[in-house]
Formats: sequence, structure tokens, C-alpha cells
Amino acid sequence: MSGLVLKLRPGERVLINGVVMQNGDRRAKLNILTSGAHVLRLRDAIHPDEANTPVRRVCYIAQLVLAGEADPSRARKQLLSGIEQLSQVFTDTDSRTHLNDATAHVVESRFYPALKALRGLLAREQRLMERAQ
Repeated sequence: MSGLVLKLRPGERVLINGVVMQNGDRRAKLNILTSGAHVLRLRDAIHPDEANTPVRRVCYIAQLVLAGEADPSRARKQLLSGIEQLSQVFTDTDSRTHLNDATAHVVESRFYPALKALRGLLAREQRLMERAQ
């Protein structure tokens, strides 16, 4: 079986194709078999006011596609441009792996895995910003 597998905690909410769904009292596993479905875990969602750093802004663009609020082809261009800009700062091997993975996923219009790869940079970005202050 292929597709996206979501493991949900009790009470966890997820947005699928514009519909908010909430899990029941037990853990659950959902297999999303439809390719191109827009899926966003609400625990992973970034509030617009929180999109205040370079990585968060790029993540937010991917999130908008997953929420069905942005045109995928237009967002793809913005994401690739944002990832290119991030690659100027994140030069270590592990960060490059995240950026390369995100790029490959964006090119293939796989925005959830792209968001997941980009989120791997959030802790590094936080450390860099703390050092800069």
C-alpha cells in the first residue's frame, strides 16, 4: 500500500482537502491513498503571525498549498526560490539534505513531505538566530 500514512494522537485534528477532522479517543492511523490530496496536521500548522523567520515563511507557503489556500504552481515557484535563498545560509551537510529533499518534493508537487523536510530546519534556524542576538 502506498500513499501518505498519518498516525494521529487521541483528539488530534487534521485538515484534509479543506475539511477539518478530529480523531477520537484512541490513536489512529489513516492511509491517504488519493494522490494530490491536501493534508495538513493542525499541530504542525504555523499561524500567519508566526511566519516571521525565513524558514517559517517558506514552510507557511507549503502550508497554504496543503490547506488549499494557494495555487500549487505559483507556490512551487515561491517555494523553490525560498529554498534557494535558504541554501545560502544553511550550508552544513544535514541542512543540505533537508533542502535537497524539500526541493525534490516540491518539484514533484508533494507538498506535505516538502513541509516535513523544511520543518527539520526550524531548530537550526532558532539556534542561528539566538547566536546572532
